[in-house]
Amino acid sequence: MATETVVKSNGGFVEWIVPLAFVIVSAWIVWHFPAFTLSLFPFEQGSQFDQTSALFNRRDITPNLTPVVGRFIDIVDLIAALLLPVLFYIGVKTVRRAGMEFESWRPIDKIAVFFGRITMMLIVLLMSVMLYEVFVRYVLEAPTLWANELSLWLAGYVFLGAGLYAMQQRSHIRIFLLYDVCPRWLQRTFDCISTLLICVFAAALVYGGYGEALDKMWRWETFGTAFDPPIPATIKPTVLVIVTLVAIQAIINLISDWNAEPVVHTAADDIDEDELERLRAAVGADGTGDLDVTRGSIQGKDVK
Repeated sequence: MATETVVKSNGGFVEWIVPLAFVIVSAWIVWHFPAFTLSLFPFEQGSQFDQTSALFNRRDITPNLTPVVGRFIDIVDLIAALLLPVLFYIGVKTVRRAGMEFESWRPIDKIAVFFGRITMMLIVLLMSVMLYEVFVRYVLEAPTLWANELSLWLAGYVFLGAGLYAMQQRSHIRIFLLYDVCPRWLQRTFDCISTLLICVFAAALVYGGYGEALDKMWRWETFGTAFDPPIPATIKPTVLVIVTLVAIQAIINLISDWNAEPVVHTAADDIDEDELERLRAAVGADGTGDLDVTRGSIQGKDVK
């Protein structure tokens, strides 16, 4: 795979709306996921089937729609299931690199970056939920029963999605004190060892947690609160999926950076050059420009 030159973007309409639409469709599928398991997979009639179907019937958003597939999947569920991969494909194809993001991309890197865009939308939704709860609790004195659990649920997905995005951007915490003084061949050795450890950790986690995660998802284990969201049934399988993607991304990073020039890390790495240019344009070479960074035009410029 050749390295791809990605056009910089400040975030167009498509880059905002597609991740948001993906989140909405995914939320519908997650909330109605028992409809898919009960309809498409062989469930023995008995206590587990009865418990899961009873739970779904209580949470079904569209209980009056006639099932079109199996006993539970209605037309909205079917449309959402068909729309999800389409939105994912469009999102991956249309994602563009922002000015501050890592420059060297392969086509497959777009998957992790699109997950980053999804995570950004989840942060917006998380903040909206928290602000709404603050308003209704302290202004209207009518707190909700669902805001706290929904915030925890969204925060879990934000944490996982941000981890994958950080791996693609090489922005995870690294200690370069020893790494920078080593020759390039030894740096590559360190890279191989760290990638191997990541893959071993991911394999061990998937091997050890697969049975429990599948069991929680299969019986649709909920949180046990008034809102009772299926946090255990969704977060634990997602952990295994994201950790696997992180390991794959680590291998992609190793391949992409193999022939890269050695990078010497300094404190200047944390400086955003684009932001500095905007500040220089606002302040000017002599310390005062045509624009004030807080109030627009310099007031003294117009005084004669």
